[in-house]
Amino acid sequence: MLPRPQRVRTAAEHRLVARRGARAGRSTLSVAVLATGTGPARAGFVVPKTVGPAVVRNRVERQLRHAVRPLLAELPDGTAVVVRVRPAAADVAADQRRADLRGALTLAARRAGALADDRGPA
Repeated sequence: MLPRPQRVRTAAEHRLVARRGARAGRSTLSVAVLATGTGPARAGFVVPKTVGPAVVRNRVERQLRHAVRPLLAELPDGTAVVVRVRPAAADVAADQRRADLRGALTLAARRAGALADDRGPA
C-alpha cells in the first residue's frame, strides 16, 4: 500500500485528474497526469469489474501499486496520477503491465509538463 500522502483518495480528486489531466494509454492501461501544485506526488487506481473477479482485480492493482512507487519519486511534488486499468491487463504478465505503466506515465507526464523531454521515470 502507498503511504496516505501519496494516494489520490477522493472521488472528486480522481475525477479532476482524469478529466483535466494529460493522458497517455497502452493496451492494458491508461494514465492521466495533472500538476495540482500541492503535496507530494500522488497516485490513484481505477480497476473496473470488467478486468475480472475480485482476486484478479486486487492482484493487478497490487502489482501496479508496487510498480508506481519508484516512479512517483521521479515526478515533481504536486503531481497527481490516475491509472485506469483495462480488461486486457488481466491477461498479460506483470512485467508487461509494469512496462506499459512506465511508458504511459512518462508520456503523460511530459504532456502535462511535469517532466522535461530528456528524462523520465526510470
